[in-house]
Amino acid sequence: MRLSFIKCHGSGNDFPLIDARGLALSDAEWSAAARALADRAGPVGGDGLLALLTPAPGTLQMRMWNPDGSEAETCLNGLRCVARAGFEALGLHEAPVRLKASHAEVALDPPLGDGVVTVRETVGPADLDARWVAGAERIVEAPIAPLGSARAFTAVAMPNPHLITFVERIDEAELVALGTICEAAPAWLPGRANVSFVEQRGGDLFVRTFERGVGLTNSCGSAMAAASFAACLTGRLPYRVPLKVFNAGGLVRAVVGDDAMVTLSGNATFEWAGSAEVDFATGRAGELVVERHYGDEIAAWSALVDGLAR
Repeated sequence: MRLSFIKCHGSGNDFPLIDARGLALSDAEWSAAARALADRAGPVGGDGLLALLTPAPGTLQMRMWNPDGSEAETCLNGLRCVARAGFEALGLHEAPVRLKASHAEVALDPPLGDGVVTVRETVGPADLDARWVAGAERIVEAPIAPLGSARAFTAVAMPNPHLITFVERIDEAELVALGTICEAAPAWLPGRANVSFVEQRGGDLFVRTFERGVGLTNSCGSAMAAASFAACLTGRLPYRVPLKVFNAGGLVRAVVGDDAMVTLSGNATFEWAGSAEVDFATGRAGELVVERHYGDEIAAWSALVDGLAR
């Protein structure tokens, strides 16, 4: 089957995005499409597959699958891209969005830089119920014994699960090692988890994440939200004060409310539009046809990133 999509990214987190309104695929077919289109060894590649739906007038819905075909509870970098696609399809500037296990509010926002389409998203409340980690009730600034690390972690659900630890300097090899343990879905963590190392840089943060179902990624929006909340929860940063969250792919603006709601504002950049043949039986993508390039948007984002001190 030939599927049309827009290749897009939020803060360097890149995805094929399908306008799924009127498209009838089974869950198994969506999973196969994600494995095909997000495969870095295939013709498209990405950190997952996004789908836009419109369940009711003025309302958006996002579904997101990881490259391994598993469906994620949320993806905040992807949400901004889906929101933009929905705004343009329906002539909206803001809307509520239904996610797999929660809801969000999205709106167009002042641009991060010249020519950078920017979307604001508000999600939460962040959840500290940590029973998904070995049945623990709450983990805040504490080691997780089965993980085998002396680092102190905070467990936060946004609503997807995150293990956040603050470090003086990010050691990617250590992050990958801990993320790989979690990715294996051990008995004490059957649902797996995203693992983030976070550097505090004055009133801002730098976040590096090993993402569930993806691996080491340039950016993870829900991890940036979880890290921002954890920084305020542990007294490192104040609530209700804007900050910037940097990552390997770029940055977002963030504000954490004392009600545990988190607002992120970041880019929703379209790179190109096209279509590819997808074989649902094998989970592989075939012939790719690129129909349009968004050169101005790519250049605008590159100019912004080139000017960052990360």
